[in-house]
Amino acid sequence: MKKILVLTSLLSTFAFAQIQKVEPMFWWKGMKNPELQILVYGKNISDYTIELSDEVKIKDIQKTENPNYAFVTINTNDVKKSSFKINLKKKNKIVDSYSYELKDRQPNSSNRNSFTSKDIVYLIMPDRFANGDESNDSKKELTDKANRQIPDSRHGGDLRGIINNIDYIQNLGATSVWLTPVNEDNEKQHSYHGYAQTDLYKIDGRYGTNEDYRELSRELNKRGMHLIQDYVTNHWGISHWMIQDLPTQDWINQFPDGEKGFKRSNYRTTSQFDRNAADIDKKIALNGWFDSSMPDLNQANPLVLNYLTQNAIWWIEYAELGGMRVDTYPYNNKEGMAKWVKAITDEYPKFNVVGEAWMHSPAHVSYWQKDSKVAEIENYNSNLPSVMDFSLFSEMPKAFVEEESWDKGMIKLYNSFTNDFLYPNVNNMFVFLENHDTERWNEIFKSNPSYYKLGLTLISTVRGIPQVYYGSEIGMRGDKNNGGDAEIRKDFPGGWKSDQQNAFTNEGRTAEQKMYHDFTAKVFNWRKNKEVIHSGKTKHYMPEKNVYVYFRYNENESVMVILNVNEEKQTFKLDRFAESLQGINAGKEIISDKVLPINSKGEISIDGKSTMIIELSK
Repeated sequence: MKKILVLTSLLSTFAFAQIQKVEPMFWWKGMKNPELQILVYGKNISDYTIELSDEVKIKDIQKTENPNYAFVTINTNDVKKSSFKINLKKKNKIVDSYSYELKDRQPNSSNRNSFTSKDIVYLIMPDRFANGDESNDSKKELTDKANRQIPDSRHGGDLRGIINNIDYIQNLGATSVWLTPVNEDNEKQHSYHGYAQTDLYKIDGRYGTNEDYRELSRELNKRGMHLIQDYVTNHWGISHWMIQDLPTQDWINQFPDGEKGFKRSNYRTTSQFDRNAADIDKKIALNGWFDSSMPDLNQANPLVLNYLTQNAIWWIEYAELGGMRVDTYPYNNKEGMAKWVKAITDEYPKFNVVGEAWMHSPAHVSYWQKDSKVAEIENYNSNLPSVMDFSLFSEMPKAFVEEESWDKGMIKLYNSFTNDFLYPNVNNMFVFLENHDTERWNEIFKSNPSYYKLGLTLISTVRGIPQVYYGSEIGMRGDKNNGGDAEIRKDFPGGWKSDQQNAFTNEGRTAEQKMYHDFTAKVFNWRKNKEVIHSGKTKHYMPEKNVYVYFRYNENESVMVILNVNEEKQTFKLDRFAESLQGINAGKEIISDKVLPINSKGEISIDGKSTMIIELSK
């Protein structure tokens, strides 16, 4: 008898439980854009009638060539109750229902603050930072298992590990935390990086839960800090449930002459604005896949674009986010992305979104920032508030080691900043030495702390938003050229119980690590409250003898920065800087805490391979 009951139950489930997924799972009342498109998924769901309870009107139902999907649009302003039923009917009989909830928003949600030039962004690869919950290192339902002995495998870092170490991040002086993607990435291998996502509404179980993610954000918010989500609009993982059962064939970009639709991008995204580019080159750049395991999404498809837009807003609202970083920005359909960003910033006017436009020409990078005069040439506006200064990034290592000549040495930095006129908002740009995709700065310079101090001083005192990569503040290295990406994504020492050393604590750091850390903390914590650095003007002087001098100033204060990349001490007269030293007679060097006589009739000395940050006073 029991066997018959079980069989009947299974048959009943198969026959009538049609709704397998609903996305977004819930929404909120009082959004500025009241229109909501609900994806309802189930086997042959288009064969059923969809009705909503409590007199909720359906504005539109869009069914696709795949009978397993229905996209139901409603106006949330017309919904009078906090929840309603999505009913599936067959022959006027309800065969399945889903209770859909409209939640109350947090107070002042739409007016939330976001990261700005006041902030310092700390970039973490969560799998490699700290393991706060060993029970989730591997999950039965997720393919890639934890094994710290394999560089490209999962290592067990998680959200709890980050929550446990917020004090460390805050004491360092960082004010915003950017995590590489933490949504589910259920690819068979190399899933730790998170960029081949397989469920956009679910935190990867090896990192924790959606609730853990929101807890991290709230803990940061309590301290006046922000959580920045790494959002991927360009591609998903090939194991994503929607890729396995496409709503429409043009949900992703496919190539008839490719293997299973795959053709690799040529990565030449300058074709987005190159008037001389061949159509075929542009098509392969934009529609080609980033990798064979990452199908390229078609943002020109309105259903795709709306799905991505609602998903981003859902995470901002649910997790109380303080910003977003968008991966591979120029690889997307640029018209679609302009709509995507605008929808977010219309909902949250102060919300900051930074796009990864990995280009080396300032004109090319500036094209992607909101209100760019370069993009205006072809009547385009990205609506993207912030970009990353890859031009400065690429020049810094060369500037610090080259012998001075007409176009080599520190003049490279000077020339980089001469292009600031191209950017609509120079203060809203990431400035950085490295990230999770680049060679580690300390590897380039073989753990010579002098070069770290030079680089960190620069990004901490020029216009823009400094971004640092976890571990560099303790001198971490890694040779990407010989060891691949895993070399630049090593585990932070002390993040695992079995670690022999704990660099999260002062007593656990080596003397060398302490030197790196203390310098970083001194500069960052000084910068926190320096409005002149956050938004002041810049005046720089052409480098002489590979010494670069610039001033940050506003109506109330002025800071003089000196970078000397020579091996030897340099002494020079200050009369050349008279226009920036009017009325000045002293200065405090913030690293050494020494008070110096500073005036246009005097001179100053700076040690070889060193920096000075001087608060000027009258």
